Amino acid sequence: MIGNLKPLEIVLIIVVILLLFGAKKLPEMARSLGKSARILKSEAKAMKKDDAEPAPAPTDTTAQQQPAPRTIQAAPGDVSSARPVAEQNTTKS
Repeated sequence: MIGNLKPLEIVLIIVVILLLFGAKKLPEMARSLGKSARILKSEAKAMKKDDAEPAPAPTDTTAQQQPAPRTIQAAPGDVSSARPVAEQNTTKS
């Protein structure tokens, strides 16, 4: 469907988008889309890394201290959107 668009139709779509959102909002929307893509990418990397790590053998948990929770940051140096990652203990039988 997108391949069937003529150049005039594409220009018309761009003009309608500019009229709806305004020229000032478009860069903000592009930035937020880029930030969302970075968050998605970092979450996917963290999930792959968690899958690649072998599960530790269960031991006596009363003598161990709880480690500090891990956090995922949206971008390097972005601490405002950092959130803790919930650790899931799953066992396969």
